[in-house]
Amino acid sequence: MVGFPPTPEIFRSAIRTSNILDDYEMKEEIAKGAYATCRRCVHKSSRVEHAVKIVSKGSREWHDEVDILLRHSQHPHIVTLYSVYEDATKVYLVTELLRGGELLDKILAHKRLSEREAADVMAVLVDTVAYLHRHGVVHRDLQPANIVYADVAQKPDGIRVCDFGFAKQLRAENGLLMTPCYTANFVAPEVLRKQGYDAACDIWSLGVILYTMLSGKTPFATGANDPPAMILSRIGNGEIDITSANWNHVSDPAKNIVRKMLDVDPAKRPFAKDIAHCLWLKNRGTLPSQALPIEYPSSLKSAIQATYSALSQSPKAPPLGPIVQSELARRRQRSRPHSHSSSEM
Repeated sequence: MVGFPPTPEIFRSAIRTSNILDDYEMKEEIAKGAYATCRRCVHKSSRVEHAVKIVSKGSREWHDEVDILLRHSQHPHIVTLYSVYEDATKVYLVTELLRGGELLDKILAHKRLSEREAADVMAVLVDTVAYLHRHGVVHRDLQPANIVYADVAQKPDGIRVCDFGFAKQLRAENGLLMTPCYTANFVAPEVLRKQGYDAACDIWSLGVILYTMLSGKTPFATGANDPPAMILSRIGNGEIDITSANWNHVSDPAKNIVRKMLDVDPAKRPFAKDIAHCLWLKNRGTLPSQALPIEYPSSLKSAIQATYSALSQSPKAPPLGPIVQSELARRRQRSRPHSHSSSEM
């Protein structure tokens, strides 16, 4: 099979070289990005609707995305991959069709969200990210546009993490996958440091989402017109406002977690598994159900987009910067055996 890296035969055989149009009817475009297009498609024999992500081979590396989804899309909160096709110029990923809209679409439609609802969403997200990190996978693009509801009910159990186009699967120098069954003794320290730094970036992205759900605004941008340099400066300063507006009605444990997740120092951010077991999430059934209003719903989505656009334009952006800021990475790696206790959050 053309271009696919050495992997077990089961994964090699999963990619089909036949023409996708023999099996599927292509329908309207759902979304279009810099590297890929997503369309609705219909399976000709079963008439079941799916989505198909069409990736141009020349525009970006695609093997990790396919490999990760083949291994992990059976997880209940990761978009399900049904089949993969490959031709000379493109790769086609046929997935479940997600009909519920993005996470922020629900928030904007209701114009309010309670702390309990925010905690229910975050519990799903940190459990999913903890699963990925435990299996040596870092997503690296956990922006709200990539967190989608499977159906119009928009319940937490219908959340799917999707678009693994920037995700990476940690591998040892011998090419073997880093999984819970593969000991870290065989992996170069710099590879582990990169994994730890990328994992901290995922936590930062979840922190942005949690801040937005609780406060009704974004931590670093006010709207689409904020200059990227200004946004990056705010991120680099690590200053977030948790005193005004909605924050007066948010519990102290929630504020504490937001601070930790958005710490400018990656080495100080908690691990996903620790957040998943923190008391704030474990006791979320007792959290306030008072609706927290969104002050400027019309600008919220554009502010989120401006934040991630600024990050993507700058390789030196603090949370997503070069892996070789090694002192931070070394400190995080040294702290790994003594991870944050859930009772501290």
